[in-house]
Amino acid sequence: MSEVKLFGAWFSPYVRRVEMSLKLKGVEYEYIEEDLKNKSPLLLQYNPITKLVPVLVHNGKPIFESSVILEYIDETWEGPSVFPKDPYDRAMSRFWAKFVEDKCSDPLWKACWSAGEEREKAAKEAEEGFKILENEIKDKKFFGGDNIGLVDLVANFVALWAPILQDVVGFHLLT
Repeated sequence: MSEVKLFGAWFSPYVRRVEMSLKLKGVEYEYIEEDLKNKSPLLLQYNPITKLVPVLVHNGKPIFESSVILEYIDETWEGPSVFPKDPYDRAMSRFWAKFVEDKCSDPLWKACWSAGEEREKAAKEAEEGFKILENEIKDKKFFGGDNIGLVDLVANFVALWAPILQDVVGFHLLT
């Protein structure tokens, strides 16, 4: 049996997507919670470049960046794939995952931590991104249809953080 460790932080949607992927594949792993203000020597050893979570360690070899980790998990372990088999569908899945990050997640975070005109602009961009995303998933169980996939994992922050952040900063993107 292989040794799998995941270094993460409870609040990170990037870590949550990796955890969901591991669970979908039925991979047993050890979760190691990191204090990002006081990073452990082990985290810094495994990820000396960005010094961020998530970091997946498989048999002593570290992989970082959540999108890279998701592909690694999908290629390494048997079980349901989060990437479609068809090359076109796989490309579209990657497009929508990038869309979620660029047009929904990033503007939402920017709206939360900025003020005035910059906040309003970011909130409007996030709202427009969410509307497009909502239209893409309508009449489907998951973004990929009947099965959970890459876009669902990447969009996990919507369920995890968007409702909380909306209340904290006082604007509402989701109805």
